[in-house]
Amino acid sequence: MEEITIKDIAKLCGVGVSTVSRAINNHPDINPETKQMIMDVIQLHGYVPNNSARNLKRSDAKCIAVLVKGLNNPFFTNMIKTIEYDIKKKKYSMVLHHVEFDEDEADVALELVKEKRLKGLIFLGGHFRRSEQKLAMLNVPFILSTVNCDPVSIEESKYSNISVDDEAEMLRAVEYLIECGHKKIALISANRGDESIGQLRLAGYRKALESHNIPFDKELVFPMKDDVEAYTMENGYAVTKEMLLSGKEFTAICAISDSLAIGAIRALHDAGKRVPEDYSVMGFDGIELGKYITPSLSTMEQPVYTIAKETTKLLFDVIAGKKEHEHIVVPGKLIIRESTRQI
Repeated sequence: MEEITIKDIAKLCGVGVSTVSRAINNHPDINPETKQMIMDVIQLHGYVPNNSARNLKRSDAKCIAVLVKGLNNPFFTNMIKTIEYDIKKKKYSMVLHHVEFDEDEADVALELVKEKRLKGLIFLGGHFRRSEQKLAMLNVPFILSTVNCDPVSIEESKYSNISVDDEAEMLRAVEYLIECGHKKIALISANRGDESIGQLRLAGYRKALESHNIPFDKELVFPMKDDVEAYTMENGYAVTKEMLLSGKEFTAICAISDSLAIGAIRALHDAGKRVPEDYSVMGFDGIELGKYITPSLSTMEQPVYTIAKETTKLLFDVIAGKKEHEHIVVPGKLIIRESTRQI
């Protein structure tokens, strides 16, 4: 889709370019009704004013933006380092942008493309099922990295994604707990409105139970707290305290991220419970911290280095015209440590 310009906005409004400019810059010398009409047209057509005029002279700027949903999630730390290294190696510069959990990453991306004159985009994490039309407006190559979801309205030839099969790998993690003898497995899940990895991992949890003839109990599914930052140790701590107060019986906790699982272990410890003697705890991601806590964390490890390397390689190949967009699934690895046991 072609990028709409200030001239297009002026034509649509039946005014001059200078009038549109005055409206954008909140100039007092403009009729309020005319200004409102112009702003309505700008919003309708998704026009992003380019405030970085100096970048127009640098249309050959070699810049890649990395948009991170959940910058405080330690899972992304090593990924960002690897991606930055590979971007610099190609003599490009990297713009790292934190997307808040209540922000639409597609809106952020559209503005960045306009402002920074980007050559490509990498999304780390995020929810995309409600952003199909906006993503289709991006006029630079983009990769959904660590995101295993199909924006249904976008042709597969228009974007790439690289991730584990979240549903299948969560199924494997839960099956391991079942093989250890656990039948009452509590899940720390995503927020109720989540349409991305959280729902896929919940589906894997349910399939594992079903395949072993264990009835699904919705009261053993505890969503993250809305008033605490998502996918954090603090959230896992708060949810696990709620689990213990609920009176529900369970012998294991499976969390949809390692950070949540680590918070759960701390909450159990503070409640006088032992891991794994009283409760087994399983994570998902394979962050480095999981090796060093006590007890060390059993987890479904995502191959962070491989995902990061494949992300940058594929993006630069697409930019150079060497490859078409691809959709890559990489395998996870079940890591058994001290936080789980046979019962």
